Amino acid sequence: MSTIIDTFIAPPCNDKIETLYQDDHLVLINKPAGLLSLSGKNPQNLDSVHYRLVQQYPGCTLVHRLDFGTSGLMVVARNKAVNVALCHQFSQRTVRKVYSALLCGHLNTDEGVIDAPIAKDPARFPLMSICPNNGKPARSRYQVVERVNQSLADGATLPLTRVQLTPETGRTHQLRIHCQLLGHPILGCDLYGGRLLPGTEQTTRLMLHACELHFTHPISGECINVHHSAPF
Repeated sequence: MSTIIDTFIAPPCNDKIETLYQDDHLVLINKPAGLLSLSGKNPQNLDSVHYRLVQQYPGCTLVHRLDFGTSGLMVVARNKAVNVALCHQFSQRTVRKVYSALLCGHLNTDEGVIDAPIAKDPARFPLMSICPNNGKPARSRYQVVERVNQSLADGATLPLTRVQLTPETGRTHQLRIHCQLLGHPILGCDLYGGRLLPGTEQTTRLMLHACELHFTHPISGECINVHHSAPF
């Protein structure tokens, strides 16, 4: 069995967490890119969404996570009962999440589905792998919003496609590895090919943002529909 050693040290994140809504039961936030969702085992990775929020909301717990480089919407439970109820919604896949992303290159199709099982790859941690034999089922939908040609400093152009991504499952790195499988990695993705094409090397962040979150308030029963536009 391979021993997984995590040597990642997160650089300081000076951007603040934006609180979009709060009540006695939950908090809705906009997470900045470059901030861990949970503190790491290494004491240098103490700063995180949870570490910051628990100072203001003692006892709060995360219901779900976003990758370090991903920005966008998260719901945070303020007590154990709410956490259990929200986690149940996530496990039953009644929560709908939508992401905005910039992909390298121009997609030929306007929409489609990526259905490819994902497994951990201990030999290449923290990478995940497409694994039809023993991977966990993973399914994502994509829809093209626009195709653009970004001008570069040297006069060249970088073809990009803005897409809306809707994961139907919630595997680690799912959208990132599925877009790589599609042949169009997410711009700025250092793990799955988003900095390999000429003109992508200096991209400052992962161009992936959780822009929509739809769920049922566990106490009021109200349908919560939150939208937050991508900052790129």
